[in-house]
Amino acid sequence: MLHGSGRSGHGGRAGADGSWSSLLCKQSVNGRVGAFECLCRKDRRISLPCSRSLRPPDLQRPTRRRTPAASATAQVQPEVEELEPAPSGPGQQVTDKHELGRLQYSLDYDFQSGQLLVGILQAEGLAALDLGGSSDPYVRVYLLPDKRRRHETKVHRQTLNPHFGETFAFKVPYVELGGRVLVMAVYDFDRFSRNDAIGEVRVPMSSVDLGRPVQAWRELQAAPREEQEKLGDICFSLRYVPTAGKLTVIVLEAKNLKKMDVGGLSDPYVKVHLLQGGKKVRKKKTTIKKNTLNPYYNEAFSFEVPCDQVQKVQVELTVLDYDKLGKNEAIGRVAVGAAAGGAGLRHWADMLANPRRPIAQWHSLRPPDRVRLLPAP
Repeated sequence: MLHGSGRSGHGGRAGADGSWSSLLCKQSVNGRVGAFECLCRKDRRISLPCSRSLRPPDLQRPTRRRTPAASATAQVQPEVEELEPAPSGPGQQVTDKHELGRLQYSLDYDFQSGQLLVGILQAEGLAALDLGGSSDPYVRVYLLPDKRRRHETKVHRQTLNPHFGETFAFKVPYVELGGRVLVMAVYDFDRFSRNDAIGEVRVPMSSVDLGRPVQAWRELQAAPREEQEKLGDICFSLRYVPTAGKLTVIVLEAKNLKKMDVGGLSDPYVKVHLLQGGKKVRKKKTTIKKNTLNPYYNEAFSFEVPCDQVQKVQVELTVLDYDKLGKNEAIGRVAVGAAAGGAGLRHWADMLANPRRPIAQWHSLRPPDRVRLLPAP
């Protein structure tokens, strides 16, 4: 049985301007995926003393200690999830195709199963988009015109020459392949901002002879700017204490929310749902912040989640605009958990790999009807 309790305004000893909240949201942690089978038995109090209050020093150092759980289960792969990558920003010297790097890939078609097999092998000479002169690259793969069915490689930290060695399958009848375009887009992962597009390779399938396996190098081209509605971003932290079976979600702040009111502002608040088996079993909500598109909350909510259930639950955060006279309208939504995929899966895995330590991350809001969870493991 899962139980929940909430408390507001006690996420830490933050100043009036929310300074440490802003600081923690700019830090970066490796987005790595791990499972949790061994963590319940081997959990030891080596990271931080168990505390009921969230302290700024803990949040300012969300670096990971390597645990048996983190190293043993790096096999879990995010699949089919929107990470909200952004085109390269102004001032980034990645517009010349020769400066973007190149990608090696393979193609094969399994006529027996009717699947196109796309291998993402390696990249070299990628553009450096991080301040330290490196990048954290991963590759997104999809077949146009269907952008919903997407695969992603693991994130490789601080390298311009990543070796991926991953293969993805697309079930497409052979007679339909000629009208498809394979897109392999390389992004620089950033936990606390939008992921930057490094470049992409587009392969019209009508130009490929799939009578035998294909392996090739291609220069990355500048990715076209994706025009999409901006709903805003939300920053929250996750913390799990296995020995107590306690999951804490701290809603820190949101920024650049979509304008919902006639006056060009909104009255945003956040609903936090705990889901099990796809059903909402617990609900909490923050206070309402009036007339702002950049609300600061710093409100904590705790749920009782037994250790053997933590891989079967998800957390969904929905930002809504409060309307005194009409219906409260959802601005956007974010889901995290083992069944979330993409950024939501990485955040959850980092939480599990760092017991008792709050792990904060920015997430881009998705349209409410587009947040989709994969089947629970």
